[in-house]
Amino acid sequence: MGPQVDPVASDRDVPAEADVVVIGGGIVGTSAALYLAERGLKVVLVEKGHIAGEQSSRNWGWVRQADRDPREFDLIREALRLWREFGAHGVGDTGFKETGIFFAAHRSEDIDGYRAWVKQAAASGIAAEVIEGAAVRAVMTGDSAPPPAGLWCASDGRAEPQKAASAIALAARAKGAIILTDCAARGLDTAAGSVKGVVTERGTIRTGRVVLAAGAWSRRFLKDIDVTLPQLKMRSTVSRTAPLAGAPTAGIWDGVIGIRQRADGGLTLANGVANVAALTPDHFRFGFDFLPALLSDWRNVSLSIGGRFFQELEDWPSRPYDQPSPYEATRVLDPRPDKRFLDTTVAELKRRFAAFEDVRIVQAWAGYIDVLPDVVPVISEVDRCAGLVVATGFSGHGFGIGPGAGWLVADLVTGTTPFVDAHDFRLGRFSDGSNPRPMSRL
Repeated sequence: MGPQVDPVASDRDVPAEADVVVIGGGIVGTSAALYLAERGLKVVLVEKGHIAGEQSSRNWGWVRQADRDPREFDLIREALRLWREFGAHGVGDTGFKETGIFFAAHRSEDIDGYRAWVKQAAASGIAAEVIEGAAVRAVMTGDSAPPPAGLWCASDGRAEPQKAASAIALAARAKGAIILTDCAARGLDTAAGSVKGVVTERGTIRTGRVVLAAGAWSRRFLKDIDVTLPQLKMRSTVSRTAPLAGAPTAGIWDGVIGIRQRADGGLTLANGVANVAALTPDHFRFGFDFLPALLSDWRNVSLSIGGRFFQELEDWPSRPYDQPSPYEATRVLDPRPDKRFLDTTVAELKRRFAAFEDVRIVQAWAGYIDVLPDVVPVISEVDRCAGLVVATGFSGHGFGIGPGAGWLVADLVTGTTPFVDAHDFRLGRFSDGSNPRPMSRL
């Protein structure tokens, strides 16, 4: 069972029409709803389950610039600004705090790679540095075997995934947005290549503009309007510990160690390298597209096959919109956590940090990360379906960038000049011969 999310009650009535309908109640969808409502549009957000029920509440809670793909530099820089400014938009407590984030480096080639990254980031206005020796020990408080060096971005921080999207949704409602939970969007009503409405399980909402921010469900939703998105799912496991004293306050990545301090005094804890590719039919459809990403990180990806493969096979055929959809059959994706990955992390923490000697995991959960071949999101209009904007494929780092993605979506929906260059986020890069690849890893 996933973590407990701050609840957002549903509005009761489904309006007959709206200026824009947002499909998906995660960090990106709620942010888009907020910024669109602030621009004076009549916004309706529909969510098949509850707000932040899937990956937006199940992630690490990092708000980071460090080690980003350069294609995301401008967007994450502006997203961090928006995190700081949420209060001015009426957003309540998200738990955001600047703590700094550290990526350890053990080999000389890693250190050289991070130095090169720092130079690239500086050109986009992101301040970071490679630290060594005493500076590393100051960040890795209590580590008996600290790495020799690492990438340090002091302005990075964290927020609380179980609070953030809910706080943003409530702010959007205060600006006039209607929030409908337990209300699945079954599909789009289209005509002559344009959006005409959204068909939900509770009726059709007429609209000429739609935002699809459906995370791991986006591929399935788009295929019903003959739009191909090469998107796969990766299963990642996260946990939280009981409160403890003496742990580092910074976010830390060091191989199997992935930690960040929580507002409740505990830690969000995850294995920093382990993920599972739970095989589905789409892994065979898009295997070649994802081969470069797999080859760059093959040591850290485990393959498995199970019930999800057969469930997606059953869910694949299109269904009439007057019949229940797969989105109603599975309100929340809630996969089983992989305890063996957490055990490895806990053992390493206890070996290196005295403060973790009595660490106790009180809850573990898993989630499905929506991944694209180049590990860069799609935030884009859809050429063959006028009025549709897609924001998905954040590949495990959408929480921190979410407010920026929401603002960019609002720009695209309203025809405003985008506040950052959106070229690298276009959907068409997967069909125009660009052959996008993931950032070269260290």
